[in-house]
Amino acid sequence: MISLEKKTLIAGPIYGTGEGVAHPKRWYVAMVRMHHEKKVAERLGKMGIDSFIPVQQEIHQWSDRRKKVEAVLLPMMVFVHVTPKERMEVLTLSTVSRYMVMRGESTPTVIPDDQMARFRFMLDYSEEAVHMNSTPLARGEEVRVIKGPLAGLVGELVTMDGKSKIAVRLDMLGCACVDMPIG
Repeated sequence: MISLEKKTLIAGPIYGTGEGVAHPKRWYVAMVRMHHEKKVAERLGKMGIDSFIPVQQEIHQWSDRRKKVEAVLLPMMVFVHVTPKERMEVLTLSTVSRYMVMRGESTPTVIPDDQMARFRFMLDYSEEAVHMNSTPLARGEEVRVIKGPLAGLVGELVTMDGKSKIAVRLDMLGCACVDMPIG
């Protein structure tokens, strides 16, 4: 759940080295084996490490029945909120292969806290299906949703296939989009 109250500034380090250098937790994307996202998150929880898997409910149709299933939005990816020490511990799991890195770099990509907060808010409160768009989208007008289940969400108003959508950009992953009537 996301709190909408004002953020406070913490003057001292959350996790310190004793040398005045702060080591706060940051969001990273851990790459895992196919269909192991939930197991990895469960094992990380037992280790005391915060993790997040973007999932949503979908209805799957078979020849004899329909069933509501929980589908992973970003396959083979688990978001972890860790300190530098915990970041190394995550890699000790046999089902975690590496962290997502930018092309040409060797350090894992950090997903900013505000982007993660908006993405999680969208997934938690959207009544419509959230779609990930990895193709480059033209920048849209920054808007704040004022009515409906996503009230308070700040994102970009974009047009795709003639429909208005609200988009939340995630570094390296593209945009999470959901249908949004302009009215």
